[in-house]
Amino acid sequence: MKPLGWWLRHLHELLESSMAGTLDAQSLTRRHWQVLNTIALGARTPEEVDAAMAPFVTGEGSMAPKVADLRARGWLTEDGTLTADGREAHARVEEQIKQFRAKAVEGISDEDYRTTIRTLARCAANLEAA
Repeated sequence: MKPLGWWLRHLHELLESSMAGTLDAQSLTRRHWQVLNTIALGARTPEEVDAAMAPFVTGEGSMAPKVADLRARGWLTEDGTLTADGREAHARVEEQIKQFRAKAVEGISDEDYRTTIRTLARCAANLEAA
């Protein structure tokens, strides 16, 4: 049996590559999707996007370039709200992400999923306390 770390790394790589494949057709990256979704949920400025996405900003510095790219596509207004094209793009990509997520957990019961999440959270808490 392979150890936990092997499975976590393998699953992470599969999630990343599968999501990239899902988003490639839209010429989007995972970060683009996260920024688009964060804006759809109410963030308006690059600073608000950065604050909402703080765990991801650390590695990239700022999501401002992604915001600028979405604006250049005509998906954002100057005040940071979604345009009609942006709302349509968000709905389209959101549906693809839902299908991706459903595929990832296909055949896993709700109980097993919750148990897995609790187990991973416990492992993380154990290491954070060390």
